[in-house]
Amino acid sequence: MKTLIVSESGKRIDKFLTEELEYSRSQINKMLDDGLIVINNHPVKPSYKVKANDCITIVGEYQEESNLIPTKIDLEIVYEDEDIMVINKPSGLVVHPGNGNKENTLANGLMYYTNHLSDLNGQTRPGIVHRLDKDTSGLMLVAKTNRAHQILAEDFKKHLVKREYLALLVGVFPHNKAKIDAPIGRDMKARKQFTVTDVNAKSAITNLQVEKRYKAYTLVRLHLQTGRTHQIRVHMKYIGYPVFNDPVYGVQKIKEYGQFLHSATLDFVHPITKENMTFTCPLPTYFQKYLDTLD
Repeated sequence: MKTLIVSESGKRIDKFLTEELEYSRSQINKMLDDGLIVINNHPVKPSYKVKANDCITIVGEYQEESNLIPTKIDLEIVYEDEDIMVINKPSGLVVHPGNGNKENTLANGLMYYTNHLSDLNGQTRPGIVHRLDKDTSGLMLVAKTNRAHQILAEDFKKHLVKREYLALLVGVFPHNKAKIDAPIGRDMKARKQFTVTDVNAKSAITNLQVEKRYKAYTLVRLHLQTGRTHQIRVHMKYIGYPVFNDPVYGVQKIKEYGQFLHSATLDFVHPITKENMTFTCPLPTYFQKYLDTLD
């Protein structure tokens, strides 16, 4: 469930939410018709014009009408049991269908691999508890049962799942440690992007520790206290040391792999057995080879 508070009056609800959420206008309209979006706890039509301080609640995910197509994709499974999986996602792989990509996503590959996946997030996101950006590599949690999914989702919400990333930043960061505490919201000039802002923003905290400095770059380890969309990429741009090769928020784009950002560590309590679990994942080959050239 997600809640938004309207700051300015006047826009149609479907147009307003298209700018705020990662859904198309037709998808927003279907969600409104299905009662998945309510205003001040009441359903409204797409033509409803929002008012300042309206409370918009998204009570359910958009349900794709067509079934997900199982697609054979090579999956690197780090761990698996009856309830969960830990996947090492390669850079370039989209997590779930959207924007015309219906077949070549992690979700398609998971459906091909097994029929035992949670369906709490609908048919197009089987097992998907959290996401990584397309060009971010590394560890992801997948839920195989609804019970595991529900517990993990709550743990993510409470920030009990610890995630650490490795990133190569452009520039030599002068401090050994830093805490970036800066709220993130939609970029009003580029609606598909995010930025540090006070307008309709959410708290975002990233902890940074320098691993190694190079002549013109810095390898850092990043610990997320919150999980906002594009959080690391936005925060690194904000402090003036963007992630190397980031095609959206960066300043240098010379490699085909996308941003040099890797989900290196997952630390969590197993949702069913309650066992403490920690997984680490080495850098992708292209990432490590580039670091070797810097040495």
